[in-house]
Amino acid sequence: MKMNKKRLIGYLFVMVSAGCIHAQEKKVSAQEYKLWYDRPAQVWTEALPLGNGRLGAMVYGTPGTEQIQLNEETIWAGRPNNNANPNALEYIPKVRELVFAGKYLEAQTLATEKVMAKTNSGMPYQSFGDLRIAFPGHTRYSDYYRDLSLDSARAIVRYEVDGVQYQRETITSFTDQVVMVRLTANRPGQITFNAQLTSPHQDVMIHSEEGNCVTLSGVSSLHEGLKGKVEFQGRLTARNQGGKIACTDGVLSVEGADEATIYVSIATNFNNYLDITGNQTERAKSYLSEALVRPFAEAKKNHVEFYRRYLTRVSLDLGEDQYKNVTTDKRVENFKDTHDAHLVATYFQFGRYLLICSSQPGGQPANLQGIWNDKLFPSWDSKYTCNINLEMNYWPSEVTNLSDLNEPLFRLIKEVSESGKETAKIMYGANGWVLHHNTDIWRITGALDKAPSGMWPSGGAWLCRHLWERYLYTGDTEFLRSVYPILKESGLFFDEIMVKEPVHNWLVVCPSNSPENVHSGSDGKATTAAGCTMDNQLIFDLWTAIISASRILDTDKEFAAHLEQRLKEMAPMQVGHWGQLQEWMFDWDDPNDVHRHVSHLYGLFPSNQISPYRTPELFDAARTSLIHRGDPSTGWSMGWKVCLWARLLDGDHAYKLITDQLTLVRNEKKKGGTYPNLFDAHPPFQIDGNFGCAAGIVEMLMQSYDGFIYLLPALPTLWKDGSVTGIIARGGFELDLNWKNGKVNRLVVKSHKGGNCRLRSLNPLNGKGLKRAKGENPNPLYAVPTIPQPLVNEKASLNKVEIAKTYLYDLPTKAGQEYILIGK
Repeated sequence: MKMNKKRLIGYLFVMVSAGCIHAQEKKVSAQEYKLWYDRPAQVWTEALPLGNGRLGAMVYGTPGTEQIQLNEETIWAGRPNNNANPNALEYIPKVRELVFAGKYLEAQTLATEKVMAKTNSGMPYQSFGDLRIAFPGHTRYSDYYRDLSLDSARAIVRYEVDGVQYQRETITSFTDQVVMVRLTANRPGQITFNAQLTSPHQDVMIHSEEGNCVTLSGVSSLHEGLKGKVEFQGRLTARNQGGKIACTDGVLSVEGADEATIYVSIATNFNNYLDITGNQTERAKSYLSEALVRPFAEAKKNHVEFYRRYLTRVSLDLGEDQYKNVTTDKRVENFKDTHDAHLVATYFQFGRYLLICSSQPGGQPANLQGIWNDKLFPSWDSKYTCNINLEMNYWPSEVTNLSDLNEPLFRLIKEVSESGKETAKIMYGANGWVLHHNTDIWRITGALDKAPSGMWPSGGAWLCRHLWERYLYTGDTEFLRSVYPILKESGLFFDEIMVKEPVHNWLVVCPSNSPENVHSGSDGKATTAAGCTMDNQLIFDLWTAIISASRILDTDKEFAAHLEQRLKEMAPMQVGHWGQLQEWMFDWDDPNDVHRHVSHLYGLFPSNQISPYRTPELFDAARTSLIHRGDPSTGWSMGWKVCLWARLLDGDHAYKLITDQLTLVRNEKKKGGTYPNLFDAHPPFQIDGNFGCAAGIVEMLMQSYDGFIYLLPALPTLWKDGSVTGIIARGGFELDLNWKNGKVNRLVVKSHKGGNCRLRSLNPLNGKGLKRAKGENPNPLYAVPTIPQPLVNEKASLNKVEIAKTYLYDLPTKAGQEYILIGK
């Protein structure tokens, strides 16, 4: 295969980095990003994650008995199904009547009894099992080292036994779709091991086959009365140089080899959410046979090149790596004292790494744990929770230059829009489609769990925001045309089910809740309500997107005009009596409430309805609300708060949340923080915190939601000098940004689509074509919503924040051109 010079240099850099990873032996590159440790993992949250979108592996690195816990993205309990409760059609109007009568707890109880799904609250994502490799005598080890390279997506384990140096190198190959473990030593004839596959599933069948291959076959679990019908098979074999190889009784043995490579393939019968007629045996055979054709060195080269095409799109440099000789868990533990900037940059790239490894085109979207789960029945089933968690997983996708990794999410949205049509009819008697607060691989769309969390019909509206954001970032009209029916049908559902409430005559969603927070409208134990602020914000975004899309695509003008009228009938955002942004239609907010969900601040982030320039009263009220919610929380909540404080233009407070997030958690009693392997601690592990914080770091450095690109809007005092390359602003502008002493030093704008690039900076800029901005931004991808005038309680005292002086510029651009600007 022919390489151009740039790719060859990049490949050689990877190979050189891979050859000098042992910090105790060789000087490592300042550009290296890795997690490293001086002892094996004792628990799952110390193991190191690898993934290729479809397969996940957690490498423990134990010398005597290696354990690599394995996942395949389609191993879920259950089978094709939907879970809409037909009783809902009769009882939702009765629940609504109770809400409007102020009987919120009564309404909630009735909804739990009569509206929620009775037999299926969603199926769990399940572990495949483990690859276990026993090495006789290797408990007598010394000079131990293990790492996860974020530069090349591979894990290394090194140690010494009786004067022999051993190394294990593990990859989950993107290009070959198998797990590979290469075993080497610095003396010939030293590789001896027994390997086997194990599984926590019941009634698995393990066989030894010709060709020194072990197979493990099973089927997913029965759950909530639904028999599991996902059939899976794993296949294990090895290739050795020298020595002997044998396979008996499900154990693969290699004795006295110079080196060996272990291969594991896994496949299922899953085709899509309606079809499980695939042949898992033939698929697993095919993956394995095709991977065995090429040597490990070639397979690794292909794997690294594939991965780096994503990774190297963005770089973040916050300063030299001053603590490279300190293990990663200790760096997290010391972060409050060291303010280890390189650890923050590593954590940022780790978030991108996790998305690359858990959301590849053609596969499933990242679930609550990405693809990494060691249980048959994990917390919250590791499903797709749609009242924040699934959406947060994809916050970094556009802005950190991983737009193509949205494909699995967009396919999920298409699929729930299909299953959601059935649910809308059954539960609400409505057209369009609905998704409540949770779904799974079977794309269930009914209201599940109990009403306090599950009586929330707005999941579809939030997911539609991701479709519209893709258009805003790319300007891809054909994409917009392809997803417009999904937007329209979701908008139609809300148009049909929303009703006028009796106090203000506002158009509201009822019953619903403000996820998943209780209010004081009854005895403090109810979440069920009408006209919650988040619902209003979500539907405002959805209907506004449909109206804009109808103009762009020149279609459905009558429907768009109807929605414009309906928007005028909805509740505006409100400022309550203590200056807060109201979470509910009524002024129920408790200033001592520190609930993890800050749902009513959706309008600040990820939406663009609240702005310091366009809506200063709402901006101040949102800030007051966030102050009262407090900083410490669950991991994902703190990730969201990093984004929110960045939008509030307070870099030091956003940094404080990063500090709270980078608090070491070694057990699951601590609330929030980060495990030794950098996984987010909800606790337990939820991957959304990793993704939310990665997105928040970019929001601190660049924002493009408010009609312009804001450079360094929330730069912390501690990050005086640094650079970021490859981040994406709305309108298809790619930015390389360098700053010194807290000011923009140099900016390169790469215009992918052309059009006006409006820039806001805290210091003056110079550059060819740059001019002072006047009037509205003519770039249609930067159009900002016109928000209804908020209602402000006459008793409210707003804590106004002074906004820093800035400079606003316009830069006309042409597609494919680069523009260099210099800060003064």
